[in-house]
Amino acid sequence: MCNPGKTCIRGMRIPVSLILNLVANGKPNQEILEEYPDLELDDIKQCLF
Repeated sequence: MCNPGKTCIRGMRIPVSLILNLVANGKPNQEILEEYPDLELDDIKQCLF
C-alpha cells in the first residue's frame, strides 16, 4: 500500500509524484522503466493525465 496522502501507481508503492518528477527533470522513459522494472510504459503515460 502507498503512503497515506500519496497517489500510487496500480497498487504499487511507487508514488505518481516520483514519476512526474523524473519526467519533469528530463529522465527518458526507458531509463525510468529500467530503474522500476515493475512499471510499464502505460503507467508512465497515465501519470501524465
